[in-house]
Amino acid sequence: MRSLWLRRIAALVLCCPCLVMAQSFPNKPIKVLVPFPAGGTVDFFARTLAPKLSEALGQAVLVENRPGAGGNIATEAVAKATPDGYTLLMGSEIVAINTSLYSKLNYDPLKDLAPIVLVGTVPNILIVNPSVPANNVKELIALGKNKSANLSYASTGQGTSTHLSTELFKNMTGMEAVHVPYKGGPPAIADLLGGQVNMMFINMPTGIAHVRSGKVKILAVSSKKRVAQLPDVPTVEEAGVKGFVTYAWSGLFAPAGTPREVVTRLNNEVVKLLKLPAIREQLAGQGAEAVGDTPEEFGLFMRNEVAQWAHMVRTSGAKVD
Repeated sequence: MRSLWLRRIAALVLCCPCLVMAQSFPNKPIKVLVPFPAGGTVDFFARTLAPKLSEALGQAVLVENRPGAGGNIATEAVAKATPDGYTLLMGSEIVAINTSLYSKLNYDPLKDLAPIVLVGTVPNILIVNPSVPANNVKELIALGKNKSANLSYASTGQGTSTHLSTELFKNMTGMEAVHVPYKGGPPAIADLLGGQVNMMFINMPTGIAHVRSGKVKILAVSSKKRVAQLPDVPTVEEAGVKGFVTYAWSGLFAPAGTPREVVTRLNNEVVKLLKLPAIREQLAGQGAEAVGDTPEEFGLFMRNEVAQWAHMVRTSGAKVD
């Protein structure tokens, strides 16, 4: 009888390898790929969570920056990785944007990625080099309509929210500025500070330190409402560009096919971390708002994002072949 019972248990285990994997997960380090260089907003989210997530899971959570191709290098690597929960992506709105920005991708984010949790959202801020003779949005628009001004703007890469925000801003105001793309926020900010480019929309966590130091002029925030960290800075809408609202976000993904139990475990641990006062304060200090939803909610959010950014890509006229 005992041997029969053991054989039945063994057969059940063999039929449910995912259950065994989930129960033993994790038993080795986890790698989180970031599609942008160190020091940017997505990297900030990943490195804020990684130490605490390591403690919660009992395994090292390693952040690896793998920038390039508008975020597609890291995203494709995760989409094609073994679906076991040990290779994850700290993605951003770029995951949704690229579906309409690029004419061809080697992956489908809605089919090849498993949403785990939306970590947080951030507004973009409109900043200019101090030498730019504009102290508010109206003055910047007027300057941009003067062809002799030869304005240029930096972005964190083709198709990022910083790129599309500026293209949409140009489209809605009639101003002109030449696009200069960079591989992430830090190098873009560096050239803005050096005067190689005149202006940019930048995720608030990446740019706020330079605003506080007075090294750049801030003209507006892209959110619907003013942000608590910059109460005196108007929104772009308040400054006269009606209907202009953009933002950025970061969320954790696994390869599609990752066992449901593994996705649930990761979701539960990250949601717990996002409820910690210390984590929430750390995010809020950089202008980021913690979210922490379910995989199903994040999946619905992603589908909506794909549709909304496709509209913005069409409106802005941006395209990468």
